[in-house]
Amino acid sequence: MALDHELVGVPGEPVPRSWEATDALLYALGVGAGAEDPQRELAFTTENTEGVAQRVLPTFAVLAAQARGGPRRRLGDFDPARLVHAEQAFRLHRPLPVAGSVSVTSTVTAMLDKGRGALVRTESVATDADGRPLVTASSGAFIMGEGGAGSVSAERSDGRPSPGDEPWSRPDREPDHRVVYRTRPDQALLYRLSGDRNPLHSDPAFAARGGFDRPILHGLCTYGFTGRALLHTLCDSDPERFHAMYGRFSRPVFPGDVLVVNLWRDGENRALFQTQTEDGTVVIDRGVVHHS
Repeated sequence: MALDHELVGVPGEPVPRSWEATDALLYALGVGAGAEDPQRELAFTTENTEGVAQRVLPTFAVLAAQARGGPRRRLGDFDPARLVHAEQAFRLHRPLPVAGSVSVTSTVTAMLDKGRGALVRTESVATDADGRPLVTASSGAFIMGEGGAGSVSAERSDGRPSPGDEPWSRPDREPDHRVVYRTRPDQALLYRLSGDRNPLHSDPAFAARGGFDRPILHGLCTYGFTGRALLHTLCDSDPERFHAMYGRFSRPVFPGDVLVVNLWRDGENRALFQTQTEDGTVVIDRGVVHHS
């Protein structure tokens, strides 16, 4: 068996998901908050600073909408070392609480034949105890060597096209803003404590099976660094003004790399971005953020 196309469009069983204030703090540290100046971003890195209420980084929404601990649905029969995170989007229906409980329902929305591999897209909706949506997250995984079996797609629950299918082109001008962050050599070891224990990010032998000479940084860690840059630049650090984000992972990042987030304003409440490493390699492409 290769990929199981019969999964497409069939919602999985709802899975409970909860988090505490400490989880939000650990996540913030894992995506670099406070690393360059511990006295900055205290709303995201502490819970008992005088006059500063704890808040949650918007990109934590991706973790809040992950169905962990429930029955795993096998996408097919393939080497997991050949799977890489290809794209990620989320939409916040309301600001994230510091601690919360949700029910997460995930649906494979597409298995797309890309020739040398397959792109598998999944949508996850996190709802509160009253059944109200809190987060809608969409992710894409590229599985190398699984192309050639055709494509199957289903409509998303919100009726919207996949964020990755929206037209996008880099503006023909200098960025309106440029933010530079340095990741730590042990960044992946810190970020994995938020739940993603994939050995691709810690085990040299496993990383070699995926074609890398050493473990790579989690794509969602780079995504979180980027989200911090967008939050502070576009939203005056106010999570209530951050509504949605999409990015395509185009190249791996290694722990210790410098990240450069280039940002172009594209209307009153929308901006485009690319994240690069210091040598100019684009590592998150086709970025779109919606804010107020």
